[in-house]
Amino acid sequence: MTDTQVADPLIGTLIDGRYRVRERVARGGMATVYTALDERLDRTVALKIVHPGEAAEPQFVDRFISEARAIARLTHPNVVAAYDQGTHDGLPYLVMEYVRGRTLREILGTRRRLTPVEALAIAEQMLAALAAAHRAGLVHRDVKPENVLVAEAPSGGPGNLVDSVVKVTDFGLAQAVQASTEAADGGQLMATVAYVAPELVTQGRADPRSDVYSAGIVLFEMLTGRVPFDGDNPNEVAYRHVDEDVPRPSRFVAGLPGPVDTLVVRATRRDPAARPTDAGAFLNDVQAVRDQVAVATASRQTSPAADATVVMSPVPANRVGTDRPAWARLPANRPRPAGVRGSRAGTGGSPARRAATSAVIARRQRLVGIAVVGVLVLLLAIGGWWFGIGRWVPAPDLVGMSEAEAVEAARANGLAVEFTEPQYDDQVPAGHVLAQDPTGRVVRGGTLVLTLSLGPDVFPAPDVVGAILEVAQRQLEEVGLVMVEAEPDYSNTVPEGRVMAMDPPAGTEVRAGTEITVTVSKGRAPITVPPVTDQPVDQARAQLQQLGLVPVVTEVDDNRPAGTVLSQDPPAGAGAEPGDEVRLEVSKGPPVTPVPDVSGRPCAEGRQLLEQAGFQVVVSTPERGQVRFQNPSPGTGLPPGSQVTIWCL
Repeated sequence: MTDTQVADPLIGTLIDGRYRVRERVARGGMATVYTALDERLDRTVALKIVHPGEAAEPQFVDRFISEARAIARLTHPNVVAAYDQGTHDGLPYLVMEYVRGRTLREILGTRRRLTPVEALAIAEQMLAALAAAHRAGLVHRDVKPENVLVAEAPSGGPGNLVDSVVKVTDFGLAQAVQASTEAADGGQLMATVAYVAPELVTQGRADPRSDVYSAGIVLFEMLTGRVPFDGDNPNEVAYRHVDEDVPRPSRFVAGLPGPVDTLVVRATRRDPAARPTDAGAFLNDVQAVRDQVAVATASRQTSPAADATVVMSPVPANRVGTDRPAWARLPANRPRPAGVRGSRAGTGGSPARRAATSAVIARRQRLVGIAVVGVLVLLLAIGGWWFGIGRWVPAPDLVGMSEAEAVEAARANGLAVEFTEPQYDDQVPAGHVLAQDPTGRVVRGGTLVLTLSLGPDVFPAPDVVGAILEVAQRQLEEVGLVMVEAEPDYSNTVPEGRVMAMDPPAGTEVRAGTEITVTVSKGRAPITVPPVTDQPVDQARAQLQQLGLVPVVTEVDDNRPAGTVLSQDPPAGAGAEPGDEVRLEVSKGPPVTPVPDVSGRPCAEGRQLLEQAGFQVVVSTPERGQVRFQNPSPGTGLPPGSQVTIWCL
């Protein structure tokens, strides 16, 4: 079902200089999906762009980008591939594989329910996708028919569901929305209540067994055409999963095979421990039941009556062999012609004829033997070529390539790609291929297992300042760092026995194996530094020397009287050891300025020069004529603002 909107402003827009938006195909609660043309690779893609309301949450955007990167590593034929991720006008978007087909919800809306064979075929591929995600450490959290896409079957029309290709989508968005909502709403449940696992309702947590529960509900709906619990109030529906067992599908659809009932019941146990451990375990169960159902279906189709039981009567002993038809009788029951003895009957005639017949038979046997040997040699040659050379192709060297380049190169060679747990490496950049298996050659159409690099194993050094020594050592060793103890020292702020300093400091980028030198506090030093501020320097010096401390004086200009202690370091009350220095700043007195010589200058000019030098000028005579006297005399050093008197005549 499409949801087109001609007036949509994004239609026709070129996003990121690459994706030309064509039409809107669906609008959900948190994102809108468009088809777009990737003009760089000339292919149709699906473009999912987040709604403005969701994009306004910074935590959602960060989680969305993080999950998009994680989903991009899921390379599996039943997972909708993620090609690219970016931001358009402040809205995060995800570029995905475009699947031509319908959602499982649309199919159920048309068909209502499926046959057991069809339901199990779809469930098998759906669980294969979830199993790949679980192996990668991802949990879907929102498994439902809307997130299951059924592509057109390569071997039949749209009605051939057994051979259709099933793909699961929306891994990242489900987790991003849940994380954002939990942070904003204090853990509000974000899941479709018809398929939600009980532990998500009661505890707000999900693991692979939660996806197994939801997949079991989807299988229930495919078999019965309805969900087990429904209603108008979402909270009531959610808590029915907690309080009630999911009923057997055969309660609603008569004639369903018993193993199918058991399969659904086991997957939807309320206790997670009673379910299959993950989608891979559930997939094994589904495959086994599907085989049983297929065999039972084939038996019903080939038997005289699908539901009839045939009872065979025993054959009397005296009639064994006598009532067989002629074509079924054993040779021992045939009457022998008279005069024929032993096993050489029928080879009569003259000795010459018997000899010729024997020669013909021997020649034929030799020819048959030669032909058989030739066929065997040919088969061995073909088999040896196939197993030795024919089925192998050169494995492309993908080491050092980026993830996208490696996947593209493998696909160009007709090979699939799987990823193992990434590893740290000092040489290979993060996101590039660190190792591959196999190398040299690979089975034609086989799979290359790639290990991606996480880059150098660099991390911030933990902050252990303030911790006791044993705790600090454990915290450092847990992240692979080596603790080295320095000589303990006194501290005025850190209690005795706790770390007072570390080198390199906390937060510094380090590698595993780096040595971290820690200094442990011995507590306060034994001498308490006295207060000497505002005292005369000679008095302060004597007081400090009497305690065994060494005063170090630095003179600075200040308006306070010369020789006055302005400040001290360490401050009063700090701890110190004998012989420690105490730095004192002492006033040199106010700064002085030489009085300018204005004698002989016009009275007004002399007053102006003295004022410019920072002095207050007093003119003791009428301000006319020339300056005859000045007090203090020229060259005398005075603090700024001092008074200078002049006499003019």
